[in-house]
Amino acid sequence: MTPLLLIASVFAIALIAGFAGSLLGLGGGIIIVPALTLIFGVDIRLAIGASIISVIATSSGAAAAYVKENLANLRVAMFLEIGTTLGAISGAYLAGIVHTRFLFILFGLLLAWSAVAMLKKRRELHADAYVSAIADHLRLHSSYFDEATGQAVDYRVTNPVTGLGLMYLAGAASGLLGIGSGALKVPAMDLAMRLPMKVSAATSNFMIGVTAAASAGLYFVRGQIDPVLAAPVAAGVLFGATIGSRFLGRAQSRVIRAVFVVVLVVVSVEMLVKGLS
Repeated sequence: MTPLLLIASVFAIALIAGFAGSLLGLGGGIIIVPALTLIFGVDIRLAIGASIISVIATSSGAAAAYVKENLANLRVAMFLEIGTTLGAISGAYLAGIVHTRFLFILFGLLLAWSAVAMLKKRRELHADAYVSAIADHLRLHSSYFDEATGQAVDYRVTNPVTGLGLMYLAGAASGLLGIGSGALKVPAMDLAMRLPMKVSAATSNFMIGVTAAASAGLYFVRGQIDPVLAAPVAAGVLFGATIGSRFLGRAQSRVIRAVFVVVLVVVSVEMLVKGLS
């Protein structure tokens, strides 16, 4: 494959990854890392470095639109960034000393867990279970207009402390694996904090850029960000994320959830096979 064709192919895959990442709140890295390693044979550490840059591009391309549409909950995002940023720095440090095979296996297991969690029907809780003094004090509750149903949706945030702890783990996964960690953030906000699926995806998109930026410096210092590889990835993801951000508001939440689970299962199997082979 000629260098020009390689760059064009990487750009095309990054475009798809950016679209899916912004629509599902995954950040694009969940597709970029497997594609670069499994299709193009790129070293996983360089793939992770390029993915870190792509995650920042995804967030830049989609976050502005979601904030404007009031889908992203800024108060929740700022609160959870405390945990996810600290986790990202921890994960980026560990990435320099962890064996490559372990990265593949860990990546696959994390995605498999997320798929199972999203498949389970979310259990409705008694109204008292939604009461959280911390959420009330920080005014984390909000509402948004759902274009798919034509109705305003009010929601209350619960278990913010649990969410903060899960975000530390998600941030560590982001720094360690080069993903936006939306595969963990979205289920955490959807299942633990009781945010609507669309709000979880939009808020995750807003957060992933900050999380990735916290660990990008360490990857750059270690020489694991190749500009020749990162440039077409970032460009493709940015265009794809901008396009994807226009579809989230009009999409059905159950469709988003179904696509989310399918993507997680497929990529999880691929990465586990790669790590165990």
